[in-house]
Amino acid sequence: MSFAIRIRQTGGPETMRWEEVQDADPAPGEARVRHQAVGLNYIDIYHRSGLYPLSLPSGLGLEAAGVVEAVGAGVTELRAGDRVAYAGGPVGAYSQVRCLPAHRLLKLPEAIDFRTAAAMMLQGLTSAYLLRRTYRVQAGDAVLIHAAAGGVGMIACQWAKTLGATVIGTVSSAAKAALAAAHGCDQVIDYTREEVAPRVREITGGDGVAVVYDGVGKDTFAGSLDSLRTRGMMVCVGNASGPVPPLDPLLLSQKGSLFLTRPTLMHYTAKRDELVALAAELFEVVVSGKVRIEINQTYALAEVADAHRDLAARKLTGSTILQP
Repeated sequence: MSFAIRIRQTGGPETMRWEEVQDADPAPGEARVRHQAVGLNYIDIYHRSGLYPLSLPSGLGLEAAGVVEAVGAGVTELRAGDRVAYAGGPVGAYSQVRCLPAHRLLKLPEAIDFRTAAAMMLQGLTSAYLLRRTYRVQAGDAVLIHAAAGGVGMIACQWAKTLGATVIGTVSSAAKAALAAAHGCDQVIDYTREEVAPRVREITGGDGVAVVYDGVGKDTFAGSLDSLRTRGMMVCVGNASGPVPPLDPLLLSQKGSLFLTRPTLMHYTAKRDELVALAAELFEVVVSGKVRIEINQTYALAEVADAHRDLAARKLTGSTILQP
């Protein structure tokens, strides 16, 4: 027997329960993993609240690292004792032990420990597909990254800087501005003190940026569009401030024949070879030291409700670990 977080209804942090569960044997194509560290991500709040619906009752969590305990029939790439990590569905990472499809697991390089892996997989793979697939950042590009002191932001800003981009980040406080500046941002905009789009135009000599990566949503969407250069790309990757209102496509032409996309990690890693290739790029930049993974908070998994409250209140920076 082991323990896991379960929800039986959607709602606030109080809906999460620390329950004893029966450890299952892995089915064909699955592996059973004992978690050493679990990651916290904003999408977990969307699942818990019902914004992204789940079939209830359900577990929560999309990211963890641990050790393979057993494999089911037909699994040849993994064996008991392998160090692995994963990000993405199915939900259920808020647990001490779980079975999941073996093809979603990635073997960890020896240089990456469990805590770092759990802190980087979802946010790091998200940064990887955004920067290298959705819009392939090139040397000389100016890019705008919202929530630059958050988990994805701190990874993406560092990575974009190594690619030769001019990195502009937005934050909500002086303390977060200092973090962003220390993690790849050439320019930091405190959006509580100044308007983002005019400042971006000033920084870029009136041109605007090639791409905006926006995980905030409703509060930043209009300013993000106004920050883009002609034929720039608007990449919506989250709704931390609420969903973006309906949009008339004509607005995109009026603002410079803009591109708009709402991508997800699962669509960029649907095939095993895509997942492995993207993870290899992430592992390389982390092992080389080009991107540092900052774990700034740790909570007991059983006390994850406190972590959700702090995350929703924007009290957290960098990555957060849940200890099973």
